[in-house]
Amino acid sequence: MREGANSGRIYDISRPVSTALAGWPGDTAYSYEMLCRLTEGAAVNLGSIAMSPHTGTHIDAPYHYDEQGNTVGQLRLETYIGLAAVLSVEGKQSINPEDIPTAWLKVPRLLLRTGGWADDTRFPERIPVLSDSVPEWLGSHGIKLLGVDLPSVDPLDSKELRNHHALGNHGIAILEGLDLRNVPEGFYELVALPLRIEGADGSPVRAILRDLPVPISLPDSRLRGET
Repeated sequence: MREGANSGRIYDISRPVSTALAGWPGDTAYSYEMLCRLTEGAAVNLGSIAMSPHTGTHIDAPYHYDEQGNTVGQLRLETYIGLAAVLSVEGKQSINPEDIPTAWLKVPRLLLRTGGWADDTRFPERIPVLSDSVPEWLGSHGIKLLGVDLPSVDPLDSKELRNHHALGNHGIAILEGLDLRNVPEGFYELVALPLRIEGADGSPVRAILRDLPVPISLPDSRLRGET
């Protein structure tokens, strides 16, 4: 665990976007095409990007799973900036409320490090899954953003997206595809702003964590599992 460290340190928790990054099967794959080049006499190098807004590290707008939900351009930016906790639940295939002690819910944003997507170049065949009771548990403690190091907060083959809907019903924003491999457990400042894409159902983000000027004390390891 971590009690502080170098003041102001920044952790980049975004997965690098490239043709090597595995995207959702069937989604528009990332591509970058050069339209003109300095070496060919153009005034500038200029490229064109195509990809799904759910490529790599991204947020889901409620419109992604709810026809009446807010689109990306309607989201409140303050949701994606502020105090956040990074909690390890590695080794769990089912994540339950007892795996998320209240001591870690003293800040309104929770990022779960599951270790369930270790290789950026391969889309996982299966991932750790939140139990149905987790969204209500988080909502009852004032959590307003849940982030995971997985492609989704639901099982990969889910058509109902029950966790998406339940989190939305509790006012909890969804941040997916994080890279938390090098981030110790602890409390940080999160910045993960979506692009201002009007009408969109999701957006890629450049997500970072920054050490707090005055660290928040961590719960003792003996509190793990208590609720």
